[in-house]
Amino acid sequence: MKFAGKRLILGLFGRMIRMSSNPIKKEWYLLFLIVIVAACKAPNEAETIINQSIKAHGGDLYQSAEISFTFRERQYKIFKSPNSYSYSRSFNDEGKKTVDVLNKEGFSREVNGQKVALPEEEKIAYTNSVNSVAYFAFLPYGLNDAAVIKKSMGAETIEGKEYNVIKVTFEKEGGGEDFEDEFLYWINKETHLVDYLAYSYHTDGGCLRFRKAINTHEISGLILQDYENYKPEDESLSVEDLSELFKNGELKLLSEILLEDIQVKFVN
Repeated sequence: MKFAGKRLILGLFGRMIRMSSNPIKKEWYLLFLIVIVAACKAPNEAETIINQSIKAHGGDLYQSAEISFTFRERQYKIFKSPNSYSYSRSFNDEGKKTVDVLNKEGFSREVNGQKVALPEEEKIAYTNSVNSVAYFAFLPYGLNDAAVIKKSMGAETIEGKEYNVIKVTFEKEGGGEDFEDEFLYWINKETHLVDYLAYSYHTDGGCLRFRKAINTHEISGLILQDYENYKPEDESLSVEDLSELFKNGELKLLSEILLEDIQVKFVN
């Protein structure tokens, strides 16, 4: 139930309780109000499954973990707590050391220690790039962010294992530039780990991808994963079509998402 809907219903019942002169009706209204409040506070099925998955991958440890790794010859340092975040990417290009930083203040770039002014279009592109790597590296942590909308899509069997399937979309307010993107997560019913995921991007021309977890890195209580990255021949399909194509061998292996030199440091 969305926040606005909760507020409307609670306000209506509160008004009915105040206006009623019948003690019995007041008691019934109050009982209904208690039931509604309890239902609003209780997590739905999708939230329960996501909470189990976050716990299986490391839970509250993510909130104080600074994770460093190398991805495609670029060094990343990712920190995300409930109140702040800082993502950095560094690399050498033609003898120049470039450091990108994305945090609540926005995106910035330094080259050889000097801040560089960038056109807005480039800022947006680099922001999306850094944010994307951070998002996938920290999965499933982040799926309880305020702008996330979660929906249970039932169960599915892939390669002989049972999965809960969760669809994730985003509120326009707080959902960022890519709020129209759609994600599906296949969460193992036994281990609660994210074994597969699929997504439909609408930014940067759009793309449709399916990923399979292939390596699990257990470091300092956290579980991070590598993936095989697949694409369909027809990228106009729905994200819901991809698992069936994968099971039928009709997706093309595009690349591997490999995290190397992983280090975890906990900060206060």
